[in-house]
Amino acid sequence: MQKILITGGAGFIGSNLTEYFLNKGYQVVCLDNFVTGYRHNVEPFLQNPNYQLIEGDICDLEMCRKAVENIDYVLHQAALGSVPRSIKDPIKSNEINISGFLNMLVAARDANIKRFVYAASSSTYGDSVSLPKVENVIGRPLSPYAITKYVNELYADVFAKTYGMECVGLRYFNVFGRRQDSNGTYAAVIPLFIKQLMNHESPKINGTGDYSRDFTYIDNVIRMNELAMFTDNPDAVNTVYNTAVGDCTTLNDLIVYLKKYLSEFDEKIADIEAVHGPNRIGDIPHSLASVEKAEKLLGYQPSHTIEKGLKEAISWYWENLK
Repeated sequence: MQKILITGGAGFIGSNLTEYFLNKGYQVVCLDNFVTGYRHNVEPFLQNPNYQLIEGDICDLEMCRKAVENIDYVLHQAALGSVPRSIKDPIKSNEINISGFLNMLVAARDANIKRFVYAASSSTYGDSVSLPKVENVIGRPLSPYAITKYVNELYADVFAKTYGMECVGLRYFNVFGRRQDSNGTYAAVIPLFIKQLMNHESPKINGTGDYSRDFTYIDNVIRMNELAMFTDNPDAVNTVYNTAVGDCTTLNDLIVYLKKYLSEFDEKIADIEAVHGPNRIGDIPHSLASVEKAEKLLGYQPSHTIEKGLKEAISWYWENLK
């Protein structure tokens, strides 16, 4: 039976990956320090004999070594996310996202794991204005967070060339879906807007609402992790991939979708209007991914469009936030 380590396994993406691979019969080990992850995300797995929870920090090299014992594959999701948070505290972002990443690479190298798949970020494209975003054309980073995620790619590339590791980076584009946190200063835009609309509050858009994103449903991300982990195509490893849909939606259009689908549960939501504030420092205006590389080398096809994903996410939030 294959054994997978998921770092950050109590977080939004990590817990969804955990659920998926446990349901497919794999053994899953979760490493999380619960700084941004939640215990309620892992509670459903605790009685599963194929699940192991290790409470620990990727900034502790010995803890990383313990976590990779007898592991076949690593899905590295642990990080301190959020562009605004990195601007407020760049030192902490650097410590976790770079030093912690390096600890995991070293531990995985020494344990001879089969493949190291890690969460990269679309923020790596920085000030590049070209659309759609293709993996080999990036700009200068616009935030400390973007710097840390780009450094991850550089380290993975060096470890592949120097130590013969197999590494695959997945540049996530605005992932959303079940279990994504709707609370706190750094809540992602979709769960935040959903919560505000459910509470009959006006969602606040940064800027005019013309900024656009390639919003990517969690099931597309799970699929990309699975393909990256198990591909037997030698040309498909030791590289990075956009993990997205290949379509973009403005924030104004996002509000339209959310009101439409939420009003099916509560008709009053249809009349709520958004308010606008200043643009946020470090935000890129537009984000649209090319997924041609993933299609060609991994056989990836996104299962969920923005609309299909929003319908499923809203159903989950309606059941769990009410």
